[in-house]
Amino acid sequence: MTTAPVQASTFGNLLRTLRRAAGLTLEQLAERSGISTRAISDMERGHSRAPQARTLAALADGLGLDSDARAGLTAAAKEARSPSAAGRPRLCEPPRGVTDFVGRQAEFEIVRQAAIRAVEGDDLPPVLVVHGQPGLGKTALALWAANELRDDFPDGCLYVDLRGVDAVPLPAGDALLRLLRALGIRPHQVADSDDERCAQLRGILRDRRCVLVLDNAGSEAQVRPLLPAGGRCLVIATSRRALGGLEGVLRIALSPLAPEESAGLLRSIAVQAADPQMAQHVDRVADLCGHLPLALRIAGTRLAVRPQWTVGQLVDRLTDAGHRLAALSAGDTGVAPAFALSYAQLPAPTAQLFRRLAHVPAADFAAPLAAALIEAELPDAQDRLDDLVEVGLLQAEGVDRYRFHDLIRLYADERLHAEEPPDTRAETAERMNTWLLDTVVVAGRWYEPEYGGLPDGWAGLVPLATAEEADAWLRAEADNWLPALRTAAARGRHQLVADVAVATRWYSEETLRWRVWWEVRRLARAAANALPDRRQQAFHTSLYAWTAVYLMALYEEAEEAAMEAYRLAQSIGDLQEQARALGSAGAARVSLRRHDDALWAHRTASELADRAGDHALYVDLLTGSGYALEGLGRYDEAVGEFQRALTELDRRPVAGRPALTTRSGALYGVASCFERAGRAEESLHAVERALPVLIENRDEDMVAFALVLRGKARAALGRPAEARADLTRALEMLADSLPSRLEDEARVMLPTLDGTGSAEAQAELARALELLADSLDSRLETEAQATRAVLDDTDPA
Repeated sequence: MTTAPVQASTFGNLLRTLRRAAGLTLEQLAERSGISTRAISDMERGHSRAPQARTLAALADGLGLDSDARAGLTAAAKEARSPSAAGRPRLCEPPRGVTDFVGRQAEFEIVRQAAIRAVEGDDLPPVLVVHGQPGLGKTALALWAANELRDDFPDGCLYVDLRGVDAVPLPAGDALLRLLRALGIRPHQVADSDDERCAQLRGILRDRRCVLVLDNAGSEAQVRPLLPAGGRCLVIATSRRALGGLEGVLRIALSPLAPEESAGLLRSIAVQAADPQMAQHVDRVADLCGHLPLALRIAGTRLAVRPQWTVGQLVDRLTDAGHRLAALSAGDTGVAPAFALSYAQLPAPTAQLFRRLAHVPAADFAAPLAAALIEAELPDAQDRLDDLVEVGLLQAEGVDRYRFHDLIRLYADERLHAEEPPDTRAETAERMNTWLLDTVVVAGRWYEPEYGGLPDGWAGLVPLATAEEADAWLRAEADNWLPALRTAAARGRHQLVADVAVATRWYSEETLRWRVWWEVRRLARAAANALPDRRQQAFHTSLYAWTAVYLMALYEEAEEAAMEAYRLAQSIGDLQEQARALGSAGAARVSLRRHDDALWAHRTASELADRAGDHALYVDLLTGSGYALEGLGRYDEAVGEFQRALTELDRRPVAGRPALTTRSGALYGVASCFERAGRAEESLHAVERALPVLIENRDEDMVAFALVLRGKARAALGRPAEARADLTRALEMLADSLPSRLEDEARVMLPTLDGTGSAEAQAELARALELLADSLDSRLETEAQATRAVLDDTDPA
């Protein structure tokens, strides 16, 4: 066994002395240790860093050292790794990493797997591109990963800051020179041209096991010449860009931290945040920082250096959106300057789009809206958006939508106010809002019987060639066009607000659960009242009443508004609007259980509609009469009224969409009457006839109600399993709907079909009785109480 020599001035000298004392050549020690001949030679000559623990152990085993000799070699290696070793600065040393790194476990696992492949050396050295918007901690991840993997790479970590976001990035030739010098190549040995230096670097890296961190890359041209072509190296490049031009690389797109990771980072930095009682405030700080690591570190540091502050006080400082970016700065570090580096690289047209996107009300948007902001063709806007994504100032959301990070949005707003005068900002916002609302009108009219298509010559930015495309756009941009409508109302653009409500009237019947319509109708009613046109006032007041009935269940308010609309229509002799208003009043009265008044309203309204020649409204009002008769318990008359409506539908020229809606209501009404009359067989037959039409009409509430009817009929006919399936499905569909009698009935019935007295059954009954506490339908409550008594095995009385 070899023992340590008495003298050895450096690690390289000691290694050479030990090898020779063991009678080994370089090749023999390489074979015994598994370390390459080139790597051992570079260590002995001092051209590479002293090895890490794993490599050191392999060398000691290969040399056959005893414990004292191992200790001496380890001490020499430790001394060689110290900053003052050899009396000269070390080139390409990585900067200090963070000591409180949190999260990124999934991303690190990707790096770790790449490191395993690198060590195995069966393929090209792996290249990882860690990319994303400013402030995500790309450099922190690269340095932390390199440190965690240091034992697998005995030749250490080489680090180069490529300064890709600087005004003058580091030329690839300069980076090559730095790496060659760091790898032990003396100045007179460095090749003359960049191409020759590339080959020289590849040749050296082929025999090394190191991690190469290429930080802040600005382009593929900076990175490509530095990549090894063989050997057992691992390359980690960081960039705000995805560097899509690099082939054969693995990209890791970073996103903001998870909420629990953000809170953990804050607690690791500031003692105030570690107080469990501050948990809610800590979560709020994390939200206000957008879970961006850079912002979180700055926020945590501000707390840490101000021990007199509380987390709540930091929340107060960050809550003001106008000053949040200023608050997220500490010393020479700030969130806004990090964004500014990317902004400074943008061409003027792209920079203009970036700051004008601050006008967009919602968190996300599509390219046509961007085109409207800058008055550009759609392909041009898409190119600029892609450029913003490329530099990390915008996030792609799905296939065709985009999103700002909250803090970058604030920065865009800062630039907007700093670089564009007030009149330009106002003009841009007005153009955007007008475009949004004009597009709403075109999209909504796909559903109007009088239109049902695009206007002649339509050449808008949005594809609206079908009703489905119109629906998709209205849903996707709702959080943008609704604020535009509010703005139009506040600025007194009354006719435009009213036009939007008219155009979306029929579409709203297909999306009844969408609470946005309540605000649309309220704004439209106020707008119409500001116009001199009484016909519009009557129409929008009536439409408001309809929405109050079917969307908000505000029946008394709905009746009051409907009768106001009726009087307005009377004052101008408008029979059609009188009929529509009375129809809404009748629907409200049915829900208020004033069925006689409801029957009068619907029958009077149907006569007015017939006189006005509005066939669609006429047959719809016949179904309203049917529901009033049902409420009065006159089931045979009600069925007759529903059948009359169906007959008139076949006889009169009613457009497809209104006809489908009325047919759905009439067919459902027949099934409901038979059920309430206790005629289960006829009810089952009627609901089976109604369901396909209800499904085609896409009214989920009515489909769910029909399932309740079918479930009740099947239960009465001795088919409990099928009944339970129907009622369970109905309750799932009604989970987000307004409370209703049929939903309560389904809850009451389910436990009776269970028959087990289970905890689930008891819970359903408790829920049903709670819902029925203030109900006018005492029959249902009595049934529920009786069922509970049966399940409790007690006397129902």
